[in-house]
Amino acid sequence: MTFIKICGMQTEEQAINAAGMGADFIGMVFTTSPRQVKPTNARKITAAIKKKHPKAKTVGVFVNTAAPIVRNIADSCKLDYVQMHGNEPWEYCRELALPVIKVIRVARNYSPEKVCDDMAYGKKRLAGMELLFMLDTSVKDKYGGTGRTFDWSQARIIAERFPVIVAGGLNPQNVSAAIEMIAPWGVDVSSGVETKGVKDMKKIEKFIKSVREADGR
Repeated sequence: MTFIKICGMQTEEQAINAAGMGADFIGMVFTTSPRQVKPTNARKITAAIKKKHPKAKTVGVFVNTAAPIVRNIADSCKLDYVQMHGNEPWEYCRELALPVIKVIRVARNYSPEKVCDDMAYGKKRLAGMELLFMLDTSVKDKYGGTGRTFDWSQARIIAERFPVIVAGGLNPQNVSAAIEMIAPWGVDVSSGVETKGVKDMKKIEKFIKSVREADGR
């Protein structure tokens, strides 16, 4: 089964509905972004999720944020994972001592072997910690939410070695192709299930349905 992360949630209603439709991870952005959420609101979202859909995991997305701030927010908001979406080194992730989703930004002409080498090093450095990897499209001066895909043709090599979540430009129309080509551990979507910058429940439902249909092939 492919795990599903819906990112950029800003309201309890959005999060509860997405989890009720089958989302496995609910992502909230704690960095400058049109989707940024304040900790006070995030606490309400996580509380609602844990009450109504306790199997769903909550994820806080951070970009180059000081470790003490990340730990404080993760603790106060009772996050299940923290997602490092900036230039954070592996040693920084070790310092957090929290379940981590580490984003690897994939360049246009990336080498899957070099990506695997980086992940292998990270896995060694973070031995004993709960760690997942996310492949996202590399765009200059951007840290996610770009709506752009990367070249999927060689990503299966990476997915065969590590539990990877694929992000970057996914939507209800192309996610099944990504799953068929890469066979990832999970998929992540944000802008691909929005209409005019707002989470669209119909698109989220279609996205989740497309993933489950791809799983059943």
